Amino acid sequence: MVLMKNWLQKWWKFLLGLAISAVFLYFVVRKLEWGDFWEALKTANYWWIIPGVGMYLLAMWARAWRWHYLLRPLKSISTRTMFPIVAIGYMGNNIYPARAGEVLRAVVLKRREGVPVSASLATIIIERIFDGVVMLAFIFVNLGELSRLANIPIPIFRWEIGVQDLAVWGSIAFFGALIVFLLAAMFPRPTEKLVHWLAGRLVPERFRSKVLGISDKFLGGLESLRSPLDALMVFVTSLVIWLLETGKYWFVMHAFGFEVSFFTLMLMNGVVNLATTLPAAPGYVGTFDLPGIEILAAYGVERAIATGYTLVLHVALWVVPTALGAYFMWREGLKWNMSVEKLREEEVTP
Repeated sequence: MVLMKNWLQKWWKFLLGLAISAVFLYFVVRKLEWGDFWEALKTANYWWIIPGVGMYLLAMWARAWRWHYLLRPLKSISTRTMFPIVAIGYMGNNIYPARAGEVLRAVVLKRREGVPVSASLATIIIERIFDGVVMLAFIFVNLGELSRLANIPIPIFRWEIGVQDLAVWGSIAFFGALIVFLLAAMFPRPTEKLVHWLAGRLVPERFRSKVLGISDKFLGGLESLRSPLDALMVFVTSLVIWLLETGKYWFVMHAFGFEVSFFTLMLMNGVVNLATTLPAAPGYVGTFDLPGIEILAAYGVERAIATGYTLVLHVALWVVPTALGAYFMWREGLKWNMSVEKLREEEVTP
């Protein structure tokens, strides 16, 4: 019984992700005409994937540049140095559960450059917040189209929510988090006093010094948000990243012979990536696919073609960064049997 309890404590996130992915995949296949789906895959012109992958690699390079920019107050590290670490993070997100690739790249950064894990994790959280804000911007740019998508189901356990609801709750979460982080960055001393006050009352004394050490380094990672100009620059680079990623959607679309506007693909990109913030199996299985298929179907694309397109898009998004990250991980000297938890225990110090 104790062994079962320990096993569940270790694997519950992975099992939850599998369950949610299974629900999403059920919604994908329940309306699918398999014959038409296979025909769509057989007749696709896969040469279009090559420029699409090129756009995706440019977006990865832009992510490395943005991270270099966020880390400048802590340490100036070139974009060229950051790119392999970003690729390792992509690979980790695609293979390990619970977006463990984010922790993995913070650990690799500490191993290579000595940047504290807690500080680099703060910059990674900032990235995710700005990514969410841009995704919401992509949705709200297409505000007039949201009525068309009101009935698209996004399954959450026993319930189904619409795209409009997802946009509303996403706005509350991401803009709320952005405000909190901006305030923490603009008023570091009051924030530090508040953290120390809370730690003094909520954290047991034997853990307090370690928690405060980590929190102080985490707050140091927010320095890039103290300048309004720097914060604007982070937003602009985030916008460039996601426009490049939408460019990949546009190129792969041509492989399947249908046509929707670039704005529609921006909307698809926004909704899909908001949905992938939900727990899922590694590689965002299901949570990536269902929203994309449903949005294209709402715009009149045949479901079989929309499913084939989304599947190929997803596979290309998975294979390229995973292979690249695996290569850089091998070059870094990290072994596959080293878990993210083990690496974190080795590298995270107050």
